[in-house]
Amino acid sequence: MAKVEIYTKFFCPYCSRAKELLSRKDVAFEEYEITGDGEKRQEMIQRAGGRTTVPQIFIGDRHIGGSDDLAALDREGGLDPLLGA
Repeated sequence: MAKVEIYTKFFCPYCSRAKELLSRKDVAFEEYEITGDGEKRQEMIQRAGGRTTVPQIFIGDRHIGGSDDLAALDREGGLDPLLGA
């Protein structure tokens, strides 16, 4: 299974939604909580091509985007192949 990384903030409903989708698929993910962590936030922005909103999700080397992007990818049938499921 591909490595999944997600940058989140405390009390973020979109972050919760994305994590719930991944959990329903039994996907293990590495979460980076960036609330109050300027260094990790800058890392996320750089990796996400300047995007500053959370969550920012990565599968392998591919930047997926946010919660809505992840959900759309799943609806279109593109998420499971990326995950290697």
